[in-house]
Amino acid sequence: MQNREAEREYLECEQRWVYFLLITAAGWFGAYTFILRGGVFCNAQTANVVLFAIALGQQRWTDALYLLIPIGAYFLGAFVSELLGKTVKRFRLLRWDTILIGIEILVIIALGFLPKNAPDQICQVALNFICSMQFNTFRQVKGIPAATTFVTNHIRQVGSHLAKYLRHRESESATRLFTHGLLILFFALGAVIGAVCCTLFGYHSIWGSAIILLVIFIRLAIADRSYEKELLSRVPHGH
Repeated sequence: MQNREAEREYLECEQRWVYFLLITAAGWFGAYTFILRGGVFCNAQTANVVLFAIALGQQRWTDALYLLIPIGAYFLGAFVSELLGKTVKRFRLLRWDTILIGIEILVIIALGFLPKNAPDQICQVALNFICSMQFNTFRQVKGIPAATTFVTNHIRQVGSHLAKYLRHRESESATRLFTHGLLILFFALGAVIGAVCCTLFGYHSIWGSAIILLVIFIRLAIADRSYEKELLSRVPHGH
């Protein structure tokens, strides 16, 4: 008889609760870097690419080179996550998804120890790097393409699937509308909580996001070593 675990359509790392918590932490990152570390958002790179292009157009070479740092960190994060994801799989101890969350926790703990007068770029580049790895690793929530570090596409998807649902009343559109809508809400919730904590706890407030990630890490590690142990070689949807 086919093993019951092998019949699981989606792995634990593809469940909604994982994506909701991940995007909550991402909202926290955004609030932290904007309020305390340079007034920037480190979850995505569209703005940096635009600023880089403007700097080139205005022949501000130093500014252009400076902007290559966060862009390069984001590029490197995607490269490293893709490389390590395939390498880690061979050891069959923990999934790469689980290990990545552990790496993020360690980075966030280290960032919380940075003194107030530390260059903001250290925090910005580190978060660029781990956000890129997270974005490249967690790609689909129960078969629905989804980002866990920014909400631009989720806003578009809500508008698109709301129109489709009103026109056709399809359950699939309702499910996607619900999922993308909740991802936006959890991102905003993380930003609100992060902003409040920045006011209360200052530069140590980023540690709060590590608590969220620790919940994910523990749950995924339990899955890897118990009920999904035989599924460590399975590739999540979207890869």
